[in-house]
Amino acid sequence: MCGIMGYIGFREAQTILTNGLRKLEYRGYDSAGIAVSNGDKITVCKAKGRIDVLEQQVSEVSLAGSAGIGHTRWATHGRPSDENSHPHVDETGKFSIVHNGIIENYLDIKQELIDKGVTFTSETDTEVIVHLLADLYDGDIVSTVRKVVGKIRGAFALGVMCEHEPDKLIAVRYASPLIIGVGQGENFIGSDIPAILEHTRDVYILDDGDLAILTKESVTVVDIHTNEPQARELVRVEWNKEQAEKEGFQHYMLKEIYEQPRALKSTMAGHLDEAAGKVTFPGLRLTAEELKEIDKIFIVACGTAYYAGLVGRYAIERLTQIPVDVDVASEFRYQRPLVTAKTLTIVVSQSGETADTLAALREAKRLGSKVLAITNVVGSTIAREADDVIATIAGPEIAVASTKAYTAQLMAFYLFGLYLAQEKQTIDPQEHATLIAALKNVPEQVEKVLENADDLRTFAEGIKDEKSVFFIGRGIDFAVSLEGSLKLKEISYIHSEAYAAGELKHGTLALIEEGTQVIALSTQAELHEKMISNITEVKARGAKVLGITPDSHIELHRTVDELCFIPTTAPLFTPILSVVPLQLIAYYTSLALGNDVDRPRNLAKSVTVE
Repeated sequence: MCGIMGYIGFREAQTILTNGLRKLEYRGYDSAGIAVSNGDKITVCKAKGRIDVLEQQVSEVSLAGSAGIGHTRWATHGRPSDENSHPHVDETGKFSIVHNGIIENYLDIKQELIDKGVTFTSETDTEVIVHLLADLYDGDIVSTVRKVVGKIRGAFALGVMCEHEPDKLIAVRYASPLIIGVGQGENFIGSDIPAILEHTRDVYILDDGDLAILTKESVTVVDIHTNEPQARELVRVEWNKEQAEKEGFQHYMLKEIYEQPRALKSTMAGHLDEAAGKVTFPGLRLTAEELKEIDKIFIVACGTAYYAGLVGRYAIERLTQIPVDVDVASEFRYQRPLVTAKTLTIVVSQSGETADTLAALREAKRLGSKVLAITNVVGSTIAREADDVIATIAGPEIAVASTKAYTAQLMAFYLFGLYLAQEKQTIDPQEHATLIAALKNVPEQVEKVLENADDLRTFAEGIKDEKSVFFIGRGIDFAVSLEGSLKLKEISYIHSEAYAAGELKHGTLALIEEGTQVIALSTQAELHEKMISNITEVKARGAKVLGITPDSHIELHRTVDELCFIPTTAPLFTPILSVVPLQLIAYYTSLALGNDVDRPRNLAKSVTVE
């Protein structure tokens, strides 16, 4: 949530800042602003609304200067307004900051400053930071920032400018992600890599407690508490800015839906030895002995990643006979989980910066568990703190609603489940080889599903005026139904729920009335007859039903109103195929309603505060 952009160099900062903020729009925001220093003074321009509004205001004032900071704000403390927008300045206008995160003790600090005569102009927690800077300034901006950080509590990433020292930008990371881009005669701050890819692919990924001092020619990182220099590895980003553009698609979400075959192939690459019938993880540090000792697995994640974890549980239990629990990360850390040294905790996060998931990781490690991370950002905090990492090579995912990251996470679970079964010898070698062969074909089968996009668009346009849509499925199909329901509600704003089809008689049928739209998944052969019975139940109460099923199960057409076929694969792998129609339905429904598909209201891509 929120986005930070900073620049210091030899070029005009204004355009670099606003263009960088545009690359961060996917994070969710309701106001935007920039502050630019010309060496003598800091000028701020900020506004409620989209970056287009900001750029209109910028065109009417002079913002010359080659250093600056920018921000896209998602309201937490205080409503969306011009006054609450970032950057904030102190009463003299000599200090300016941008801030992601939450200052937990801001009310106490605010009262202390008011008692000293400071006047506040916003409702935000952020404003206390800039007034503290002015109050504590000792002639050295680095020393002063360290003093300020010593007084505040919470999760924060900061970009700081000071009129007294215009040749420096200060960046601070404390439990909220921040990266530094390194150029020639210029350097950058960003809350995510897409912000700076237009200018450089060389980045430092800051750790918690890092303070970075940026000049035109150098970047120095010190420990915020001790002021000791910190060595940080310069990382080369392998994907480029073109990968983060729409490439002719109307929206990032649609582009990312169509990128799924490539993302699946990339995530699978190097892991399948089809000739030997084996899965390989050459970089995995968990030894064969440690894997054999595992007697329980926790999967911990949030949102879409949590729903990927539910599918992962089915796959791992089916392949290894190891019991698996799946927990929402925000609950896991507070419920005293039953974790031992023989427990493996798998944390899943597209960004690798999800605050609750990171906290759960740390709690699991504290309790003695080994932690395996599944993430799309290999330099992220979660990737660095986990004992092992499985990278989902999906490339940048810009749309707030996750699609290719979800299916890449499923692929990671399947690969790991097959690998664990192989190492623990819990599966027949012939079956194992058959599953590997089937998994290899899944990316091409996803391409087949995408060929039906026009039919799904027609269906979506027909449900855009529905008040409620229900998804039903059994077993692994229920897990996919939850993700399909989430996709529809988060970008179309239509009320949607997913239910285990076997639970219909236990209260859910009360919600079904004449004309209610139901989407039914039936991909597991042993459950087809049960699902037909459940579909008949909702049809008897007036529901309209779209069925999603493999093309080998043609008898479902006698029960439903409309049918969407997916290619036949091993039943375990159908979630990767069955979720694609649900993604397309959500996308086209949102499009038909005229919504901002890539940036749904009230949501952010990376949730970095609790």
